[in-house]
Amino acid sequence: MHRDQLQSLAQRLLASQLSPEAFVDQLTHAETADVGAAQIDLDRGRRCGFSEVIFAEGKTVETMANIFNALLRHRSDVLATRMSPEEAAELSSQFPAGRYNAVARTFSIRCEGHEEPEAAERGRVVIVSAGTSDLPVAEEARETALWTGADVELIQDVGVAGPHRLRANLPRLRTADAIVVVAGMEGALPSVVGGHVACPVIAVPTSVGYGASFGGVAALLGMLNSCASNVTVVNIDAGFKGGYVAGLIAKNVAAARTQSKT
Repeated sequence: MHRDQLQSLAQRLLASQLSPEAFVDQLTHAETADVGAAQIDLDRGRRCGFSEVIFAEGKTVETMANIFNALLRHRSDVLATRMSPEEAAELSSQFPAGRYNAVARTFSIRCEGHEEPEAAERGRVVIVSAGTSDLPVAEEARETALWTGADVELIQDVGVAGPHRLRANLPRLRTADAIVVVAGMEGALPSVVGGHVACPVIAVPTSVGYGASFGGVAALLGMLNSCASNVTVVNIDAGFKGGYVAGLIAKNVAAARTQSKT
């Protein structure tokens, strides 16, 4: 259990909002929640930095609702990816606090009592998309990084076909703790970005492109062969993975920065 979760429980106990029995029960609860079709890992936040994320494809609305309730009872923020508009409409009626991004296909819920950290305590992530066709993947990365608690900025449509557009945005890129670069076609943009900044660059190849792009394989191989030493690569169309890794980097950098000031 996170320190902030323990503090919240203690405050609720002192305010008589939680009985001593319920307090002890929450402290000694099982690390897994059985919701029938899924076994929810309730200890992942402590081990890995962030709670479990739901991959919506292949799950029923009922299953997702059960997972959401289990996470919210555990005071964990909810993030589900690859959710259809139809599923989101049904879940929105059950979880009015939920927010659906139709471009990213993500559904998120902040748990009750969630407090955003101060700006100085948040890491900074910049998401860069090469073209407007890459925006769904870039938005998935942005929503994920926001869910991690990072301060997130999205810079759109700065592909290498117009290099002056990237040059104009370099001051914004150089303030980032981690950068996610989303690109299809030949996948050259992460290398260019990597040559300008002193932070990790997470490259996300997309399936955008003509026949010889092979559904994103050409971009993937180009990024894997990047000559920029600070570029690392995730899977094709894996905006979630790029945003998650960037959020984790930003969280750790912000924590180190805060600690160095004390």
